[in-house]
Amino acid sequence: MLTILLQAQPQQSSWFSFVFFGAIILIFYFFMIRPQQKKAKDQRKFIDDIKKGDYVVTIGGAHGHVAEMEGDTFILEVEKGGRIRFNKSAISLDATKAANSKK
Repeated sequence: MLTILLQAQPQQSSWFSFVFFGAIILIFYFFMIRPQQKKAKDQRKFIDDIKKGDYVVTIGGAHGHVAEMEGDTFILEVEKGGRIRFNKSAISLDATKAANSKK
């Protein structure tokens, strides 16, 4: 007859589980949530600081100079005098910085 002996796994204390779960929450906060909040704050500050005449790029890829600003919209003057109205939230911080660094 074949006998199999199983060894009982040692029980972990419940406080270790709470510490481990807390560590996972901290890791998510510092590597995912906090950087995203900082990026959103930088985007809001960038949009608030835009003024008439600035060269911007929208999230749709439209390039141009800000001709007018009124409320939460602005008019983008593109090539050959064309004008397009956009919401301020359509301005891309990353694309605008990249385009302005190439100039």
